[in-house]
Amino acid sequence: MSFIAIIPARLASSRLPDKPLADLEGKPMVVRTAERALASGAREVVVATDHADIVVACEAFGIPVCLTRADHPSGTDRIAEVAARMELPADAVIVNVQGDEPLIDPDLIAATAALINAATPMATAAHPLHEAPDVFNPNVVKVVLDKMQRALYFSRATIPWHRDAFAQQRDQLPAGYRPLRHIGLYAYRNDFLQMYPQLPVSPLEQIEALEQLRVLWHGYPIAVHVTATAPAPGVDTPEDLLRVRRIFQQMR
Repeated sequence: MSFIAIIPARLASSRLPDKPLADLEGKPMVVRTAERALASGAREVVVATDHADIVVACEAFGIPVCLTRADHPSGTDRIAEVAARMELPADAVIVNVQGDEPLIDPDLIAATAALINAATPMATAAHPLHEAPDVFNPNVVKVVLDKMQRALYFSRATIPWHRDAFAQQRDQLPAGYRPLRHIGLYAYRNDFLQMYPQLPVSPLEQIEALEQLRVLWHGYPIAVHVTATAPAPGVDTPEDLLRVRRIFQQMR
């Protein structure tokens, strides 16, 4: 499967200022993420950013980078701009790799890209949950699938709800019950990616604050690659950054 990885990287961050430029053993986080994307077999990796400082940082390490408009409401809009400027064909496969995932598994990127075909314009990933606190945590987004491994629904709620078991207790999961946690990695056909930002916002998306529900609301399928294990942690907070820095130190 031939695909391109585009990495949206916005300089501003409310919880961790200048996050894409955070140092990880001598390289900025966004560069570390790009290196993981390159290891996935992507035929091209491009960083899409709103700030000249990120352009300079990427160019210093030979990472292709594109300066985009600053007013994009989401990373999806940002990568759509870059894909359009690259004049990619309609059937090109594009993977959105978040710029704060410097430990992302390259195989996960490739497996998600491989799900895209003429009938499947969008794909993502998930993994089983094993601990009750995660299953009941609204900050852990869950997804349920149909028999074709396509998403039926994404939610912050506990889905599917195990009626009988949860009526008895909720401090441990019943045998055989393994809900899926959604992993925020997306692949698209380019023609769908260009159309996606134009789709009207859906009520479900507003209620759950989950942008991917817009796709299901408008009737488009999302294929889901299920991986057996949870991915390595991303970086959202200063505490996350310290944890990831320790991991990189151990990888010397």
